[in-house]
Amino acid sequence: MKPFRFAVLAIMAFVLIGALKAAFAAESSPYPVTIQHAFGTTVIDKKPERVATVAWANHEVPLALGIVPVGMARANFGDDDGDGILPWVTEKLDELKAESPVLFDEGDGIDFEAVAATRPAVILAAYSGLSQADYDTLSEIAPVIAYPQAPWSTDWRETIRLNSAGLGMAAEGEALIADIEADIARTLEGHPELKGKSAMFITHLSSWDLSIVNFYTTNDTRVKFFADLGLTSPKSVVQASQPGKFSGSVSAEEIDAFDDVDILVTYGDGMLFDALKTNALMLHMPAVARESIVMLGNNAVGTGANPTPLSIRWVLKDYVKLLSEAAKKPK
Repeated sequence: MKPFRFAVLAIMAFVLIGALKAAFAAESSPYPVTIQHAFGTTVIDKKPERVATVAWANHEVPLALGIVPVGMARANFGDDDGDGILPWVTEKLDELKAESPVLFDEGDGIDFEAVAATRPAVILAAYSGLSQADYDTLSEIAPVIAYPQAPWSTDWRETIRLNSAGLGMAAEGEALIADIEADIARTLEGHPELKGKSAMFITHLSSWDLSIVNFYTTNDTRVKFFADLGLTSPKSVVQASQPGKFSGSVSAEEIDAFDDVDILVTYGDGMLFDALKTNALMLHMPAVARESIVMLGNNAVGTGANPTPLSIRWVLKDYVKLLSEAAKKPK
C-alpha cells in the first residue's frame, strides 16, 4: 500500500506544481491586452506572430523593438530613392538583416485587400487618420490599434506606447522612449539659444501664391515636437488652433497676428525663401523680416521633422542646427 500512497502523493505534487506554474505564467503574461482608443476598445488575446501596420510610421515601432512587420505603408513623401522606404527604415531593416515587408500603396486610401493578404494577427495604426469605416473594415481582418483621440495627432511617445502595448511589449516601449529622450537631451546641450524661443510650422506654401498661409496647429505632431527641442508655441498659434484640427489657415493680410513668432519653419527651397522675403504682406511677420526661417526641403530632413520612433535620431542634429541658425538671427 505504501508504494501506491507514495505514487498518489507524487502525482498530486506534480499536478500542484503544474497548476502553480500555470497560475504564475498567467499572472506574469501581458495578455490579454486591452487598449482604449477613439473607436472603442481593442482586446488582443495572445502575442501576435504576424504584425501589419497602416498609415505613416507605425511600422517604426515594431522595427525599433526588433520585429519586422509582414506589411507596412509605402512612403509617399521624402522617399529620395523612390523605393517606398525611408532611409532610417532601410537602415533598421539592414540592421535586422531583414528583407522589405510587403508595401501597401495608400495613395488612394488603405488597400484593405493587400493588408488582408498578409494575414496579420494585429494591425497597428496609433498614428493615422482612420475613419470609422476604415477601422471597421480593418477590424474584420485583425484587431486594430487606433489613435487615442483625433486623427493625425498622436505624438511619437503615445505612438510608441500604444503600438508597443499591442505587441505585448509595453516595458520595451517605455525603454525606447527613454533612450530617444536621452538622445534629444544630449543634442540640446550645445544649443541653449533654442530655450524658450517660439516657433510656428507653416505647411507647404507656393512661391507664386502667398495669399493664404496654411499652418500646423498645436494638435499636430510637428508642432508638439517643438517642446522636445526647448521651443514653445506662440500665443497667436495657440489661439488659432481649433480642437481636433491639425492645421489651420489665415489670409496673408492677417499675417501680422503672428508677430510673436521667433522662428518660422516651413517646407520649400530657395525660390520660396526669396518669395517670402520680397512679399510685402509676409514682411509684416517679424520672423520673415529678420529671416528667422527654417527651410525644410522635400527630403529626408523635411520628412523627419514630423517625428517618428526611428526618424528622430536620424535628423535630430541637422534639424537642431537649422533651428539654431534661425534662432540666432538678430532682432
